Amino acid sequence: MFDIDKWQEIFNTIKKNKLRTFLTGFSVAWGIFMLIILLGSGNGLQNGVEYQFRDDATNSIWLYPGTTSKSYKGLQANRRIRFTNEDFDNMPHKIAGIEEMTARFYIPGKVDVSYKNDYGAFSVRCVHPAHQIIENTHIITGRYINEKDLKEFRKVAVIGKNVKEGLYKEENPIGKYIRINNIEFKVVGVFTDTGGEEEMRNIYLPISTAQKIFNGQNRVNQIMLIPKTENVEETKAMAKKIKSYMAKQHRFDVTDDNAIYVQNNLERYENVMMMFLGIDIFIWVIGIGTIIAGIVGVSNIMMIVVKERTKEIGIRKALGASPSSIMGLVILESVAITSFAGYIGMVLGVGLMELISSFAGSSDFFRNPQASIGIAIAATVLLVVSGIIAGVFPARRAAKIRPIVALRDE
Repeated sequence: MFDIDKWQEIFNTIKKNKLRTFLTGFSVAWGIFMLIILLGSGNGLQNGVEYQFRDDATNSIWLYPGTTSKSYKGLQANRRIRFTNEDFDNMPHKIAGIEEMTARFYIPGKVDVSYKNDYGAFSVRCVHPAHQIIENTHIITGRYINEKDLKEFRKVAVIGKNVKEGLYKEENPIGKYIRINNIEFKVVGVFTDTGGEEEMRNIYLPISTAQKIFNGQNRVNQIMLIPKTENVEETKAMAKKIKSYMAKQHRFDVTDDNAIYVQNNLERYENVMMMFLGIDIFIWVIGIGTIIAGIVGVSNIMMIVVKERTKEIGIRKALGASPSSIMGLVILESVAITSFAGYIGMVLGVGLMELISSFAGSSDFFRNPQASIGIAIAATVLLVVSGIIAGVFPARRAAKIRPIVALRDE
């Protein structure tokens, strides 16, 4: 393979047919280029979707109240379903397999948040302690809401990093008070959140305190829970049980999808990942199909090369060249063309992916669209194999040429 004379001969052949070699190599380079671009873009989209799921426990189930669309046991349709503290308190006793659970209560109307003379527009969520686990909230300093806060109706608040920077600047907020709708709450913790900047503009209050102060009575706006299992089918079964339980409690038809909405995040995640698996398979089919077209082109060109060099091959065989050496020369030339052209396509594809990544690689929906080292290695192996395949048939034809016939060739 490292015979200098062979390589010189290959380069001379390529020089004599520059345009033909370029067009042949271009088809291979384009196939590899498109494969890298498609796979890199697919990775970017998949990373973006996974980034969207990072903020919450993947196997969590969320319940939202809705409005009935069907009449049920004498009750008219268009009834608004309202969740209550009793729903939250009783559910763990009625539904087996719940590991963590929280409810949310939203303060009605406009929420004014201030500290001394500084004001800001921030979201306020009134929750249970388990909300920290479900939302993947990380405490920077201080603590999160605890059970004692709920039982004693404490007026405490846990603020996001962006809230701290907006209202307290360099001042340590722990132990100081923040005003929410002109009611003071003691700051007991500061958190950061994997959900991004917007999530860190939240303020968390004990749900029991908020219901009492802001006239929430026993209402909750949302219930969130984490099952003990991470099996999709088991979480589906749990979601059905939860809906059946809520249907009995609030007297609506269990088949009424508008009465309450049960969001199974693990099911959503699995569906999205299956979709991306299908996309990956489709991309490989398209990419390999394009490369095969290039291989056919290289093989046809090598057929022409063998035809043009029939007399030369005959002389070689007459002087004692073995069929294997003739085949090796043709295959080596084919591998050289496909490997060099494919490498150019791969480098251009990776370079373009890096360029795209530097401009759009941090967005929430398209992140780090890069071709992994595994893809690059697979592409390299594919190039060599493609070159061998492209050269096999012309090489076999060359090896079968009889010297006496070749010397008669015009």
